[in-house]
Amino acid sequence: MENQKKNKHMLLEDRIEIQECLRKGMTFKAIAARIGKDPTTVSKEVKQHSVDYESGYTRIDGICPKLLKAPFVCNGCSNQYNAGCKYPRRKYVAKTAQEQYELVLKEAREGVQFNREEFYRCEEIISNAVRSGQNVYHAIEANKLSVSKTSVYRYIEKGYYSIARIDLPRAVKFKQRKERRSNYVPRGIRIGRQYADFIDFMAARPDILYSEMDTVIGTIGGKVIMTFQFIKVDFMFGLLLENKTAFEAAAKITDLKKRLTDAGFNFGQIFPVILTDNGGEFSDVFAFENNNMGNKETSLFFCDPNSPYQKPHVENNHTLFRMIVPKSSSFDEFTQETVNTVFSHVNGVKRKHFNGRSAYEMFTFTYSEKLAEVLGISFVDPKDVIQSPLLLKNILNK
Repeated sequence: MENQKKNKHMLLEDRIEIQECLRKGMTFKAIAARIGKDPTTVSKEVKQHSVDYESGYTRIDGICPKLLKAPFVCNGCSNQYNAGCKYPRRKYVAKTAQEQYELVLKEAREGVQFNREEFYRCEEIISNAVRSGQNVYHAIEANKLSVSKTSVYRYIEKGYYSIARIDLPRAVKFKQRKERRSNYVPRGIRIGRQYADFIDFMAARPDILYSEMDTVIGTIGGKVIMTFQFIKVDFMFGLLLENKTAFEAAAKITDLKKRLTDAGFNFGQIFPVILTDNGGEFSDVFAFENNNMGNKETSLFFCDPNSPYQKPHVENNHTLFRMIVPKSSSFDEFTQETVNTVFSHVNGVKRKHFNGRSAYEMFTFTYSEKLAEVLGISFVDPKDVIQSPLLLKNILNK
């Protein structure tokens, strides 16, 4: 068995065996003997693919002392399902590990860059060069960048760069292929983050509150608004994006995380779970899920294609937004302050299911006025709330 598995990729059945052995409290050496692998291989597998999460019992920041030594996960711990441990949990799940492995394998074959800092450094250099009239190949060679021209064109087509096809010196002169580029999150990225995974994740963590995220479109090709809905309190805020690209969405979510940190808040604690659709602007999942140290702090999940009913709260709350900003309205004259004012009035509307309280009142009671302020939402006197295009007219005419 050992000779057959030597130098072979680890299979799903191997990972299932590891998960079961960890549950029984077996050592890495014993597990390795069962699956015909080296103990170091098993140790690396568990470390690389273990998942951190908080439970309803989590009360302490930091790492449980037991996780500092083998087996580095909570699978075999007797306190993992009760209040005996106040620390965040870390578990090895075979299905998740296999999905992560398959995603990395796929991206490695496609040549995707894993170093986010290097990726965005290349993006900035190439985008600036293209805006200055240089072609992509010249920009790569002149700056000695470790990326191929084909990859750059693919990233531009997927919306990962801040430039678009129309910005390229020659690309617009050629007839595009009939096959249109996808405006959806690639299938590989959705592995382990699909709606069925979301249902299982929440079923195991019923005490965690999740938020819904969406994008409201103005005119085609113009500015858009990325919206967030706290479903328990109907509170919504929005981030104005210059365009509907993954690069722009990642930049704005990174800026939001910084603002929250500067104000003493933690993005992962406020948004432990986010459910959204398959829009391509959400493709940079690590910008949403990871903190500035590269550690996962949020779990991002995607609804099934063409299934807006799976995130009904944010969809329904958009109707209040559309009472002020009708469909087909352009957002190009909007600033972030415009968006903040609109949503401040949306959150100021009294809700019958809250016994006459507004979403703003519910949110500040549950969280704080300071957090609402950081998110750009301010209190509007109930007598001054406007739910019609008159509000937008007043804002833009100032």
